[in-house]
Amino acid sequence: MNLHYNLCTSEDLAQLTQLARKTFADAFESQNDPKDFSAYMNTVLSEENLEKELLDPDCSFYFVKNEDKLVGYFKLNENAAQTELKRSDSLELERIYVDEKFQGMKIGAWILQQAIDLAKGKDADFLWLGVWEHNTAAIKFYQRYGFIKFGEHPYYVGDDKQIDWLMRLDLVTLKSQNSS
Repeated sequence: MNLHYNLCTSEDLAQLTQLARKTFADAFESQNDPKDFSAYMNTVLSEENLEKELLDPDCSFYFVKNEDKLVGYFKLNENAAQTELKRSDSLELERIYVDEKFQGMKIGAWILQQAIDLAKGKDADFLWLGVWEHNTAAIKFYQRYGFIKFGEHPYYVGDDKQIDWLMRLDLVTLKSQNSS
């Protein structure tokens, strides 16, 4: 496997929209009310909203490819673009998705490591994320990498109020372990 990532630009909008909608639907459509799910897809994952996020200098989308095949994407938020903390000493990993055809190949672990490395490169003290409280596989995945729960926040899929666990990885500790 020859994985690499590249920063998305406005020229990638159509492909990003398609991938974001597909991967979110594959992961969560069956677990949500169709009306609420459709509302979410047509607002949060609309081309117009994704374009707005792409143009925000504090949001960064990255395509992940194996050779030239698009296999997933991730999104990092800095400063005021973060959905919660909005701190200059942290980065939020808001999205990390692998196309279901490529799951089980450790691509998610590779993406997470890239996000950690990017956060370290920006001298962030910690990387944090929100994960649906019922997504136990994802929670266990993040815990294996040292993320710990530090709070909760509501996450709306349409009108359905769901709860996300807020989890963080202390990068200061990682930096000191790597330098010793």
